[in-house]
Amino acid sequence: MAGAPENTPETEITYTGTNVEKVEIYHFHGDRSCTSCTVLGDFAEETVTEWYAPELESGELVFDHVNFDNPENSDLVEQYRPTGSSLWIGIFDENGFYKQELVTPWYMIKDKDQFTTYIRAVIEQQLA
Repeated sequence: MAGAPENTPETEITYTGTNVEKVEIYHFHGDRSCTSCTVLGDFAEETVTEWYAPELESGELVFDHVNFDNPENSDLVEQYRPTGSSLWIGIFDENGFYKQELVTPWYMIKDKDQFTTYIRAVIEQQLA
């Protein structure tokens, strides 16, 4: 696991369980995406692949872009229920599954460093 980012920001995650088995980060989007939606997904992917390669390889962390307009993704769309382009975290532990939309990153898409620090803090909070 990567080290916690310096000056770790407060995160919006309300999940406080223990013994997390797997964390999923999904960027949901439609067939057509605006520039902000694309940037959100690109920043998330860059952060996850740069800082969490071992966790991705082991399956402890999952990241993907999910087109909610594609019928092949209907199971994930049903599970997460995005209402539009969005970034979601899913957490699996011994008690089951918890999901939450990450809203704060939308306010950080003009500052890649701030966005990266925030996403790292969210992930570190769950993988700790």
